[in-house]
Amino acid sequence: MGQLIEDEDQKREQSNIPQASFNFINSIIGSGIIGMPYALKQAGFPMGVLLILIVALITDYSVILLIRGGNLSGTKNYQDLVRAAFGFPGFVFLSIVQFVYPFIAMISYNIITGDTITKVMMRISGVTETNILANRYFIICLCTLLVTLPLSLYRNVAKLAKASLFACLLVVFIIIAVIIRSTDMHIPPTEDAYTFAKPGFAQAVGIMAFAFVCHHNTFLIYGSLEEPTVHRWSIVTHISVVVSFIATVVFAACGYATFTGFTQGDVLENYCHEDDLINAARFCYGVCIMLTFPVECFVCREVIENFFFQTAQPTTTLRHVIETVIIVGATLGISLATDCLGIVLELNGTLGATPLVFILPAACYMKLEEGKVYSAKKLPSLLIVITGAIVMVIGFIMAVLSPQGCSHGKEMSYCHANDVNAT
Repeated sequence: MGQLIEDEDQKREQSNIPQASFNFINSIIGSGIIGMPYALKQAGFPMGVLLILIVALITDYSVILLIRGGNLSGTKNYQDLVRAAFGFPGFVFLSIVQFVYPFIAMISYNIITGDTITKVMMRISGVTETNILANRYFIICLCTLLVTLPLSLYRNVAKLAKASLFACLLVVFIIIAVIIRSTDMHIPPTEDAYTFAKPGFAQAVGIMAFAFVCHHNTFLIYGSLEEPTVHRWSIVTHISVVVSFIATVVFAACGYATFTGFTQGDVLENYCHEDDLINAARFCYGVCIMLTFPVECFVCREVIENFFFQTAQPTTTLRHVIETVIIVGATLGISLATDCLGIVLELNGTLGATPLVFILPAACYMKLEEGKVYSAKKLPSLLIVITGAIVMVIGFIMAVLSPQGCSHGKEMSYCHANDVNAT
């Protein structure tokens, strides 16, 4: 354990551009990608693809704005940037949002781990649902103790670069599996499956923002970069967003085209339990999620340090361990109480991701950059703030008034047809 929680005064490893890109891509392609087919269902297929592009472009633009804002204000983390722009009230608001988003993301990671690994264990071992290996509570606890908690105890995010590269390779396999199944599962499309736009577009944007949000990790990964400059960071950002956009669109389109109106918040729940290719994909995604979990824990821990211990001495090993155990333990407890991913993605997307992606980066830049609010330099930021506010309000209202159910653990009706269940 001493190797995991090395002293702060030891020389920190630095990331080159590819390593920082892998960490950033891994941060973007977390649990959110699994809900992207569901986002297309909510928005309508053509509108959904267009919205993914728009969210990706805004993500690219706003992430670079964050670093520019940091340079303008002389700050080195998101919280201090917002404090410089909007004072203590802004600092408090950002601290809450920046903690809540990764915290709920970690809850969703545990839910996905329970969904995926249990089905794999049932398929491999042949046990029934009553066996402990098929018990999602046992699996989530086991994975937490053996994988996510030990990795979360690292103090240097650069040390996760190799794990992030491995996670990215696993995502490639998952996408390939979904593409293959989109060609051989012949499920008739539901009514209005390819309508241009649907009323749930605001909720869909929330899910997309959840999938693309990486702003809470921006300063952390930027700080790990060798020779951190805006130019080098722009390269990392462009690479990460382009790769994530391509992966997301392919996954979302193939997943939605396969199931159309049947699409669940966790699209892997749509596949039949005896589908061995998808079970392999489930296992890979479970591993990928467990490798992404520590990056989010880093952020929660940094928020706590910046909010409560900003003027204190450097973090001691004991405080580091206590904070990590409390964060991981709290996410574990909450994730054991729910198993429906769709509503988690919607609410975290609209309330957590939307301010982080749309509103705060652009608002900080507008506040810190010289010139009038309506100047050509600031106009894109103003439009992003307005769009984010609209999405946040409408998305939350729609999520509360029109909650979507889920079919966790239940095999879909089409799996009983002989011509559908490919193995």
